[in-house]
Amino acid sequence: MILVAGGTGRLGSSVANRLSRRGLQVRALGRGTVTPDALDPDVEVVVGDVRDPSSLRDAVSGAATVVSAVQGFVGRGGVTPENVDRDGNVHLVDAAEREGCDVVLVSVLRAGPDGPMELTRMKYAAEQRLRASTCPWTVVRPEAFAQTWIEILRQTAGRSRRPLVFGAGANPIAWVDVEDVAALVERTVLDAALRGRVLEIAGPERLSLDALARAVMAHEHWSGSPRHVPRSALQLAAWSLGLARPGFGRRVRTALAMDTMAPVDVTTTRAAFPDLPCTAVSTVVGRTARVARG
Repeated sequence: MILVAGGTGRLGSSVANRLSRRGLQVRALGRGTVTPDALDPDVEVVVGDVRDPSSLRDAVSGAATVVSAVQGFVGRGGVTPENVDRDGNVHLVDAAEREGCDVVLVSVLRAGPDGPMELTRMKYAAEQRLRASTCPWTVVRPEAFAQTWIEILRQTAGRSRRPLVFGAGANPIAWVDVEDVAALVERTVLDAALRGRVLEIAGPERLSLDALARAVMAHEHWSGSPRHVPRSALQLAAWSLGLARPGFGRRVRTALAMDTMAPVDVTTTRAAFPDLPCTAVSTVVGRTARVARG
């Protein structure tokens, strides 16, 4: 049996469905705050929270492999990179280690002790706990999810229909399609030869945040141009409004980091898996625009 933690989320549900359609027994762990409409009927759904170690015992029981697709970057209920991406993953690895499971951890590109944002540092701490465990492991490090940032841009557009771009938004980023990441995670679950490896994945098309916002506007037939908040105002907001609204502050600090972070060479993973989907972010924009309109 395969447990997918975060299995009712965007990435986790795709991974769970892919594995279930192969005839495998799959259990999706979610916090119960989202109706798992996207899950196939054969996927077992259990309620639990990686922030609460006691809720993981039954969820992990009987599993051969645990996939961590949890994230605390966005979401309700007080989730943060610290309590989900670091501490929650530590709890999950502890439970998997007791059960003797393999673990596939979805981390993030640029994870490191001095990473450019809180998420990269918290994911790195989780990676280190996993490496120190007795679990056979694989780490998947994706670039920023195209769907997440397209959604943020749509939300900030509001009635003005002009998305808000934090900072210059001029730094090209290889946004990755969640479905491409799910395909790679599926591969790592099925292939035990991939244990002990770190696999990095990004999309084939590099667009700045400003260009991504303009692409969203074009597909939605919104006129004008994106609104921009200068870096100086962002830096002030991150430590003022960000204190009262942590989620907002996190997005602001992330956008500031994205304004300057360098690209990462992920050609090794693509070369190793030439049949892996390689979806351009412009394709994702068009696909999600059609879904949004129904």
